[in-house]
Amino acid sequence: MARMKIQAKLYPGTRKPEGVVKGDDDVYSVYTKARAIDGKANEAAVKLIAKYFSVPQSRVILVRGATSRHKVFEIDT
Repeated sequence: MARMKIQAKLYPGTRKPEGVVKGDDDVYSVYTKARAIDGKANEAAVKLIAKYFSVPQSRVILVRGATSRHKVFEIDT
């Protein structure tokens, strides 16, 4: 199993469609309707990233940035 780390910028409470977009600088933008209250936006980000990379949610771990918009996720592929 390979592990990779990705950088992501979270956009909670967005009006855009939910999803993940890879930027030119290899930073992923994660758009979610969930608000950044009680970790709801982080949970939604894990779900969206898991779907984007086609892995189970249990293989996506928030490594850094629990209270920041800038996050680092580790993904077991």
